[in-house]
Amino acid sequence: MSHARNTAAMRASPRCGARTRAGGSCRAPAAYGKARCRMHGGAAGSGAPWGNRNAIKHGLSTRDAIDERTRTQALLRQARQLLLEFK
Repeated sequence: MSHARNTAAMRASPRCGARTRAGGSCRAPAAYGKARCRMHGGAAGSGAPWGNRNAIKHGLSTRDAIDERTRTQALLRQARQLLLEFK
């Protein structure tokens, strides 16, 4: 195959290690000195922040919030049973 441009260096460069949704590998070249391409975290400032700050939005799924809802539901269930007994 003959190209007007010299693409040998790009074709020989290491590939990104990210996986696609289809299960294959990303075919983009990895950023210089990195294991990922510019779209998968190789670019400066890209990727998720440290400390899992993306997951903290409202706290509805924390263990404390789930326990509090469970206790509240149990208390409401007891109150309904108590009201039915006095009818």
